[in-house]
Formats: sequence, structure tokens, C-alpha cells
Amino acid sequence: MKPEDFAYFCKLILDRSGLVLGPDKSYLIESRLTPVARRHNLGGLDALATALRQNKDAKLLRDFTDALMTNESFFFRDTKPFDQFREVVLPRLLTTRATSKRVRIWSAACSTGQEAYSLAMILKEQGAKLAGWTFEIVGTDISHEVLAKAQAGVYTQFEVQRGLPIQFLVKYFKQDGDKWQLAQEIRNMVQFREFNLLGELTGLGTFDVVFCRNVLIYFDQKTKGAILERIAKGLAPDGFLYLGGAETVLGVTEKFEPLSGHRGIYALTNSQSAAQPPAFARAVGA
Repeated sequence: MKPEDFAYFCKLILDRSGLVLGPDKSYLIESRLTPVARRHNLGGLDALATALRQNKDAKLLRDFTDALMTNESFFFRDTKPFDQFREVVLPRLLTTRATSKRVRIWSAACSTGQEAYSLAMILKEQGAKLAGWTFEIVGTDISHEVLAKAQAGVYTQFEVQRGLPIQFLVKYFKQDGDKWQLAQEIRNMVQFREFNLLGELTGLGTFDVVFCRNVLIYFDQKTKGAILERIAKGLAPDGFLYLGGAETVLGVTEKFEPLSGHRGIYALTNSQSAAQPPAFARAVGA
């Protein structure tokens, strides 16, 4: 791969997705883009770079972007955030949204859907407690390919073994050969949409909870700040933001502050000073 082509690929993926690829990623780019070149009947990476520079074909650009995305995801990843959702965030929402009985949840950069479906299974397990409530879970990703897999809800044996409790596997999945099909009732609880985190959120509406976990680590500081600023605009004033264990808002944006007593959950700055139900105040150690 020519140095100028490598630089071009890095700049193009940065412009399209915000993903930062350093000089040490040459092998990754070559291994992921070579199949793209073959799929489009191009002779190699030189021809791929030329085609991208000259044509800007929508299908080629989409395949290029999909190939370079990191799509690591698994059910109930890291466990604790989902326990917090069940034991802290959900009780709060049931109190503050008691009049509207409507909650919107966003799984940003949802990859193949495991995070969104994990939340759906948690809600399903609440049973009659949520009767009359509307929970809308929206999963978004820039990759058309992973969204197609998320919508299908079909996972390999390896994928269902990564974090999924056995009781949920038995209850909500059906084996089909060497794959596992997620139940339609859970799939119906989630809607998936193609969305670039570099874009404005106006078309997505306002959310009560945003999961944007293990995503910001792939962006530079300026892009992280811009994404968090946009999320802040699309979050309800008393909403919750989840970030990954290696991510923080400190030094990135002043729009959010850590939720007292709960690592990885953030609230809009000053929102924690608002009146809160006593039970919730005790839960967060107020």
C-alpha cells in the first residue's frame, strides 16, 4: 500500500465517521480493505484508492466505511451497567415518567444489537410491573451491514455465550442449526436505524437514557466533545448517559457530570440538584 493511499484512507474514514487510525494501523487497513477491492472488481488497494477519489460511488463508500468500523459487542457487556439500569435508573424513570408512562432509550453505535436487546430483555422481565407503559428502544449505527444482522437477531454459539445468562438463552432464543434466533417479541421491542454520530440528532428526537458505551475511545478529543454536546441536546433534562469504563466526560465537556455513587453514569450538569424522589435520593447516596 502506498503511503499516500494509506494517508488518504485514514483521512476519508476520519471525515466519514470520526474514527482515528494511526500509523500503526496499516495492516488493519490492508486486511480489511482488500476484500472490499475484490468485491468491487478492483485490482487492489491502489485501484480502490483511485476509485474512491474519482467516483465517490455510494455503495463503494458504504462498503469502505463498514469494513473499517470496529464492531465489538456482546450481551450484558460488563454486567454492572445493566444492573444499574435495572436497580437504579429504571425505578427512577417509573417515578418521574408516571404521568406519561413513556420512556425512550438510545443505544448509540449499537453494532449487531446485543446491547439494545439486553435492555429489551431486562424490560421484558419486569412483566406486569410495566403494564400500560411504552418503552421505545432505538439502536443506531453507521454500518449498514451490522444493522442488518441486528435486525435479523440471529447469533452464533460464540456470541450467545458472551455475557448472556443461560436462563435468557433458554427463554428468549431458539436454536436453528449452529445459530440462535432471538424471539420475535424481543426483536419487536427495538427499532434499528442507520445514523452517523457526527450528524445532528434532530431526527432522532429526545431520549431519557442514552447508552454510548465504548464508542468515544475511537475518536479524538475534539470529536468526543462535539458528540457529547449533541447528545446533551437530545437528552431529557433529567435523563441519563452511560459511557464505557475507559471513557469519561472530565476534560471533554462541561455538559455532563458523573452521577454520584454510580461509575459510568452521567447526568446533565446541575440536573442532580433538582428535586428527586426520596427513594432515588437514597439509592444514589444523596
